[in-house]
Amino acid sequence: MVDTLKAAAESSRLRILVLLSRGDLTVTDITEILNQSQPRVSRHLKLLMEARLVERYQEGSWAYFRLSDGESAGDFISGVIGRVDAADAIVERDLERLSAVKRKRQERAADYFSANAASWDQLRSLHVPDGAVEGALHELVGERPFQAMLDLGTGTGRLLEIFAPLYRRGVGIDLSREMLAVARSNLDQADVAHAQVRQGDLYAPPVERDAFDLVTMHQVLHYLDEPGVAIREAARLMRPAGRLVIVDFAPHGLEFLREEHAHVRLGFSERQIAEWLDEAGLDLEAERTFAPTDDAGLTVKLWLARDRRLLIADTGQSTHSFQETV
Repeated sequence: MVDTLKAAAESSRLRILVLLSRGDLTVTDITEILNQSQPRVSRHLKLLMEARLVERYQEGSWAYFRLSDGESAGDFISGVIGRVDAADAIVERDLERLSAVKRKRQERAADYFSANAASWDQLRSLHVPDGAVEGALHELVGERPFQAMLDLGTGTGRLLEIFAPLYRRGVGIDLSREMLAVARSNLDQADVAHAQVRQGDLYAPPVERDAFDLVTMHQVLHYLDEPGVAIREAARLMRPAGRLVIVDFAPHGLEFLREEHAHVRLGFSERQIAEWLDEAGLDLEAERTFAPTDDAGLTVKLWLARDRRLLIADTGQSTHSFQETV
């Protein structure tokens, strides 16, 4: 605790904690905001990492920094930052510069979407509007708050955005740096500071196991060579009695999606998904079907499954009782 207090008890490092509470940043971002040299900022970050208040992760050639995922560190940081006066002149200036950094991100994201708009519009025209699927997701997931959410293949970060009122901590994983830039921009615009996105492989996501109450895979499986393996890996990341949501296409014959849009699988049957879920130790609880607006379109399927393990609640006795989460 003394080491932790020493790490936070320095003005620049406290400013860094405040900035990282608003989202993940690179050394370059922090250097620009604090108007300090890169070696000095790197030294501050090193001390914060040694105190386990900050974590570092690599995304291609870029290194990002975020607040620690640890619950005890999170509680400590929240307590400290909660006592910082947002009206302080230095803090105000830092947040203004942070806004400028985020605007640059949004401009890069807008450029990416402009370059790919035709492709996105073509794909969207093939299936039911996103609003219908999102409404069903809200219905199935419910309104009960939970601890942690993981979005595998997060893309634009949309699911992290719509479920933000429910989770305390959200993480999105995607292999594309361009899509991660879009997701960060969207989360910034939606003022979702308690979610972060990282680059990673869906077969080996860079997150801890048995840690998430809700895992989502939205329009992801059809890009994968081994969807069953990805589902099993997703199941390992879930807490006992946690839930997995899969949204993807029913079987179809639109070969141009394979040739022009890198779709490896042309949809999935109900039987195939059910088998993969069972192999992963998950029970299928609900499914929804969304028919296309015309005969040439795609049918969207939604599956909700639950980890069949029950939470073990320590009773303080020599035995344990089993208690299922709702």
